[in-house]
Amino acid sequence: MAKKIYDIKPPKTAKKTKDDIKPFVAAGKKKASKDSCQRKEKKFPLKNVLMGAGVLVAVIAVYLFFKLPKADIQIWPKTDVLSYQQTITADKTASLNDLTNNVIPAQYLEEEKEESQEFPATGSASNEGKATGTIKIYNKYDPPSPITLKSGTHFLSDSGKYFVTLQKIVIPAGKKQAGKITPGSIEVKVEAAESGPGYNIKVAKFSVPKLSGTAYYYSIYAESSSDMAGGYTGKIKKVTDDDIQQAKDVLTKKLLDDAQNSLKGNISSDYILTDGAISGETVSSSSSVKPGTVAETFGYKAKVKARTLIFKKSDLDKFAKDYIISQMPDLKTLLEKSYAISYTPESIDITGGKMVLSIDFSSKIYRNIDKNFLVSSFRGMTASQINNSINSNFGEQVSKVKINFWPFWVVKAPRNQKVINVELKFE
Repeated sequence: MAKKIYDIKPPKTAKKTKDDIKPFVAAGKKKASKDSCQRKEKKFPLKNVLMGAGVLVAVIAVYLFFKLPKADIQIWPKTDVLSYQQTITADKTASLNDLTNNVIPAQYLEEEKEESQEFPATGSASNEGKATGTIKIYNKYDPPSPITLKSGTHFLSDSGKYFVTLQKIVIPAGKKQAGKITPGSIEVKVEAAESGPGYNIKVAKFSVPKLSGTAYYYSIYAESSSDMAGGYTGKIKKVTDDDIQQAKDVLTKKLLDDAQNSLKGNISSDYILTDGAISGETVSSSSSVKPGTVAETFGYKAKVKARTLIFKKSDLDKFAKDYIISQMPDLKTLLEKSYAISYTPESIDITGGKMVLSIDFSSKIYRNIDKNFLVSSFRGMTASQINNSINSNFGEQVSKVKINFWPFWVVKAPRNQKVINVELKFE
């Protein structure tokens, strides 16, 4: 019997086949879905980017159009020069500028310096010092009576050295009792008859040689209780007149320089110290020794005083500028950077506190231009309108105008005053 062939499987067989292939179909669908997602993720969203970029460009364009525009207007005003020469007085009694009487305040300063210094003696000479000392002279003359010895009476020591009295001497009379005489006595200063260390003798007894052969020779005698001293010979240093004068010159100059420098150091930068407006004087000076004094060194002491008269630069400038302003025509303004001044002292009385100055000063002036008003009036104007406005307001008082709008497409000044700049030029 021929085998039957079915085009369609029986229900049981078909169901089994379907169940067998179902996992493979599901797996295939899952893989296909995954591949599809991966393809979608890899695809670049060009359309979205282009749309975003277009929006950004539009926003930037709007911002630039409304925010970037600005206007720079440069104006060159014409200038005139005002020059003056005046004589003014800086006075220490003034407290404020006086434009009517041509007076400005001045300030008086002084500084004292005192010092002592040792200086070497430069004089030299051969010196022979004579020894000196004290002796006690006795008078035991009988009958008792006072004895007078003239100045320069010689006394001879028992060592053979002569000494002389330096003044007239009256030796008191002795006292006689029971046939004995108690000698009268007196102490006097004597000096060696010659110089040299040989006269620096020890304690000695003395006689009066010129009384030899008279009744007084044995009645008048002397003795010392201490050694003679001061005898010497040799080269010595002594203070001369030139030494003292040079010491004065050196010390006072040093003190005056110190005092003046101290004054200058105390002057602030706003003050002016003119030539000749500082002086010094010696208040006192003295040497510790007299000329001819034997010494290796000597001291010199001096006291000095320095004085000055100064004035403020700001006061001088204010006077000059106020004077220029008082002479300016109406509607004119001082050009500060063109201001110039020079001054020369004509007379200076430091002690009196007055200084007369000759001053030359000048400045450029120009038509007063209110930049804030111009900025406000230029809003929304074209370059031509701005030019016309400037010419209408200032005419020949302005020599040149330069107008610049930015960016290049801007044809009118912005409405925002903050981006309109008006600058005055004077080059």
